[in-house]
Amino acid sequence: MKAKIIPRINLEGRTPLQTVIPLATPYILYVDPASICNFRCDFCPTGDKDLIAATGRWQGRMEWDLYRKVIDDLSAFERPLKVLRLYKEGEPLLNKKMPDMIRYAKASGRVNYIDTTTNGEPLTPDLSLALIEAGLDKINISVDGLSDEQFMRFTKTNVDFDKYVEKISYLYENRGNCEIVVKTSGDMLSEEEKKRFFELFGDICDRIFIENFAPCWPEFDVEERTGIEIRKGIYDNPIGQVDTCPYIFYSLSINSDGTVSLCFLDWARKLIVGDARTQSLIDIWNGAELHAHRVANLTGARRRNPTCGACGQLSHCLPDNIDPYAAELLARIQAGRG
Repeated sequence: MKAKIIPRINLEGRTPLQTVIPLATPYILYVDPASICNFRCDFCPTGDKDLIAATGRWQGRMEWDLYRKVIDDLSAFERPLKVLRLYKEGEPLLNKKMPDMIRYAKASGRVNYIDTTTNGEPLTPDLSLALIEAGLDKINISVDGLSDEQFMRFTKTNVDFDKYVEKISYLYENRGNCEIVVKTSGDMLSEEEKKRFFELFGDICDRIFIENFAPCWPEFDVEERTGIEIRKGIYDNPIGQVDTCPYIFYSLSINSDGTVSLCFLDWARKLIVGDARTQSLIDIWNGAELHAHRVANLTGARRRNPTCGACGQLSHCLPDNIDPYAAELLARIQAGRG
């Protein structure tokens, strides 16, 4: 097998956040090219049309002029972004401007690295080449079945599995400097199927991993919807608890309609902290809304927030823990506001 068995997230060599907070420039900017999806997975809120409709939230593709404003706004920050993450909760490749989005961000000089996450089904040879030529640095592909039947069962979508594998193989063969990462959820597979997953994809990607389901979506019960009991963290890590969300100190999340969420998991739009259509990103990053959430987290009040209180991302997926430095960081961010 050519691929390395490594999680899609980089767990090694991470910057200790307590040494850099407060950040003048966010490390990561999430931008959602499309908040719609071609799949209807039980484990994802985007797949439930009635649930999304009940929130009243807008669904669709990000408009090009809005995207250009977002990238242009980055010039106000002291440094370029470490990572532009072109996905949030939809299928990003449903936005036909994806190659242009990558190219525009690269040309700006304000983005060091661009990645995306896709279910892989919209890939075509032409799109694969366009993404690579535009300068995409990494693409994470979520494989949601190992047969036509499994794809129908898990995603409620007709997928020709043999052609699906061919699409990923073509992408890998023409990847250039783009890293190809393939992952699946082991909760859906038998031990024999897990072996088959490695056999099918281990030679057509650079990195491969079998993850676990995680209750990461706020107020969305993955266990109830899938009937699967979650006993381990997403990367086989122990399940734990923290008081402080580290993500709000180094990342910002822009929805497909331009609203800005506190969290990249804010599928129901209950954590809006700004609007990129009418505000600059630097004003949102340094604004009162985000500051209030940061203070609440550093003073142990996160669990009183009805949306953030039972966050499964922090218990099952967390790579960073800044709880031991909360008092020091609180003093630092308060001093930074004069």
